[in-house]
Amino acid sequence: MLYYLFNYLEDLGIPGARLMDYITFRSGAALILSLFIALVFGRKIIDRLQLMQVGEIIRDLGLEGQMQKKGTPTMGGVIIIISILVPCLLFGDFSSIYMMLMIVATLWLGTLGFMDDWLKMKHHNKDGMSGKFKIVGQVGLGLIVGLTMCMSPEIVMRENVETLDVENGEIVISYRPENIKSPQTTIPFVKNNNFDYSYLTGWMGKYAITGGWILFVIVTILAISATSNGANLTDGLDGLCTGVSAIIGVALAIMAYLGGHIIYSSYLNIMYIPGSSELVVFMAAFIGALIGFLWYNAYPAQVFMGDTGSLTIGGIIAVFAILIRKELLIPILCAIFFIEDLSVMLQVAYFKYTKMRTGVGKRIFKMTPLHHHFQKPGNSGIEALIQAPLRAVPESKIVIRFWIVAILLAAVTFVTLKIR
Repeated sequence: MLYYLFNYLEDLGIPGARLMDYITFRSGAALILSLFIALVFGRKIIDRLQLMQVGEIIRDLGLEGQMQKKGTPTMGGVIIIISILVPCLLFGDFSSIYMMLMIVATLWLGTLGFMDDWLKMKHHNKDGMSGKFKIVGQVGLGLIVGLTMCMSPEIVMRENVETLDVENGEIVISYRPENIKSPQTTIPFVKNNNFDYSYLTGWMGKYAITGGWILFVIVTILAISATSNGANLTDGLDGLCTGVSAIIGVALAIMAYLGGHIIYSSYLNIMYIPGSSELVVFMAAFIGALIGFLWYNAYPAQVFMGDTGSLTIGGIIAVFAILIRKELLIPILCAIFFIEDLSVMLQVAYFKYTKMRTGVGKRIFKMTPLHHHFQKPGNSGIEALIQAPLRAVPESKIVIRFWIVAILLAAVTFVTLKIR
């Protein structure tokens, strides 16, 4: 709203009205406002959740301090969603297809997560919504995002080209003069970093590009589902998912800003995506919302985000990475989410396999998702292939260490773009 108001004031010649033309100003304003909303109104929402007796249902898994969390307000993801949407409504450009897709993704997965939390509260158990319905919802969002990117004329890119300046002996990066519609993405460790999905469907002849877009949509669905579920599993300790996601958000915001600026894109020899810089405003609001929520979610947590928050956060990260053509970097940047996912899948698969072979199910980890493994002391009566660490690690220390790993992964993600 303020974006369009300032544009009108600019047309009238009002001094200072051009501030809204600058992505950096609008992003900074969005970050500050989202942080303010999460801190100030977050407290009021938490109090309201307590009055409604919307408390977390805890299963006794024998973890230190676990049962003390019983009754802590959940569904705090509402705080995050509100803190994102309000700044975007005020400072965002809603003529941008990128901003609109991010708003749709936030509302879509926010609604899905809210329904899951509501069912848990209603039935007083941890089951909530059937996993099949969650997958259907995530696949639906993947189709919306993938098909929109395929069909929208506003979502284009420019190919970066290297040429040799013979006189100076230097490599010069330039861009083709026209925007193109192409199923290209960024891939690490490869010169020029561009990868066209239609390369894998070249056997389809004249339908190779169509096949490339179909493959892109499939990757989009997989990325959204895996990242959203990974964030959901990571949300098991106070401040863990919140802090890790904020770090990932900072990395994505930097990528969006550089990829949406033709000079910086040329200097770094990365794909230039016209109009994608508007996403920085959204991600600034996302980061501010998470930092503000962390104020109440840090150990010992006063509120949990619930599936309302975790499913939404994971989906936002995935959709954002897809829009800036960095979805193939997600396995590196969001490795914590995927390791949490993988730990559960390996545990279940190994348990079923050993039970089928020997009649007694065995475990790889003491407990999954992986962060709970570190909370259990070794040789505590649980037969697992991996017993280390032998001493239980305090919850707050596990969280901080995961944050440090997330920072390192963000750094490695940027490094992969320059290692060729």
